[in-house]
Amino acid sequence: MNIYTLQIKGDWAIAKGKLRQKYGSLTDDDLHYVEGRENELVERIEKASGAAPGEIESFLSNEHNFRVLSEAQPPTI
Repeated sequence: MNIYTLQIKGDWAIAKGKLRQKYGSLTDDDLHYVEGRENELVERIEKASGAAPGEIESFLSNEHNFRVLSEAQPPTI
């Protein structure tokens, strides 16, 4: 499982509109953004839209100047 952080660097209202255009089934609850809980946001959108894993991060990164940063996972013991 990859851990990532989505940094919101663009206008979330515009991105929400574009996501709704692309994935018509998304609701306000699906698109509710809370700073620091970006991973949950992406997972919610993927689940609600039926998007493939990574598709939402790619959409946001490529089209809306949002950045997805990988974080190293701690070693398992």
